[in-house]
Amino acid sequence: MEKLWSPWRSQYIDSFKHKEKEGKKNCVFCELLDVETSDMDNLVVERGKFTFTVLNLYPYNNGHLMIVPYRHTSDFSSLNNEEKNEVMNKLQLAEQALKIISRPQGFNVGANIGKASGAGIDDHIHFHIVPRWNGDTNFMPALGEVKVISQDLLATKKLLLEAYRELKK
Repeated sequence: MEKLWSPWRSQYIDSFKHKEKEGKKNCVFCELLDVETSDMDNLVVERGKFTFTVLNLYPYNNGHLMIVPYRHTSDFSSLNNEEKNEVMNKLQLAEQALKIISRPQGFNVGANIGKASGAGIDDHIHFHIVPRWNGDTNFMPALGEVKVISQDLLATKKLLLEAYRELKK
């Protein structure tokens, strides 16, 4: 199979074209900073002083989270000590929450810096944490070049919110 029907993706892409015409920012992460948008209406799981944690809209696996600095920058070396410390603390918190809700056997943690590294959004640095399980690659990616994500993002968000509340007690 070479094609997978996903009409929701075109709506997502078109929303940014519309905003560009209106002269607004087209950074998906900066859009999440909009105080008019409730976190109940998006995939933001947790907010810190310098970063926020959000579910990836196009996850590599169930529970794929991103830690995103509020400050719009693509330059890793421009992050100040407070931002770097909070990124690491939030990655640890995300790891703990993901262990509670899905008991992964491992994690991939990292950032793709620049288009050449594979960054889908290369103008606003962000850090991924992807839960992994032994054998989590099945025949779909191998034969069909498709990855199946079996859990609804909002169901995952609900579980994560509960885990974050428990961890912050």
